[in-house]
Amino acid sequence: MAELQLDKIDLAILKLLQGQGKLSNQELAEKVGLSASPCSRRVKAMEESGYIAGYATLLSAEHFNLSLTAYVQVRLEKHSQAILDSFEDKITQYDEVQECCLLTGSDADYQLKVLIADMKEFKTFLLEKLTTDPHISGVKSSFVLKQVKSKTSIPLPTQLP
Repeated sequence: MAELQLDKIDLAILKLLQGQGKLSNQELAEKVGLSASPCSRRVKAMEESGYIAGYATLLSAEHFNLSLTAYVQVRLEKHSQAILDSFEDKITQYDEVQECCLLTGSDADYQLKVLIADMKEFKTFLLEKLTTDPHISGVKSSFVLKQVKSKTSIPLPTQLP
């Protein structure tokens, strides 16, 4: 399959879908100046080529009483592939963990974003789940006082090559 070359209309479609994922194909087509069929074909092509990775509904954490966000830096005792893989396998099973990133340039090996109800639940997560891993040599937690910016969209180019 040939690499899909995006044009200005494709970028407009992607920008609209990132901000308003519930737009119907007809609404999307009208906003970018196409008829429904060509718009639908473009979206399908971008899905098939991987530009559109998927669709999701963003839920309000506060409506589910998830009011505490913590960033947890984790340091492992060793850096063998088996230990890294084991840690990553465990972390993917914890629903509280929203993100897990392997780091460089830091004292920590991983940074976790944890979303949880309160400090009591965080204590349970920390002591009964996370730190039960025998390969963890240190944990440092920071708590969000105020979220200044949060977005799910990625920056798109303003000009094409």
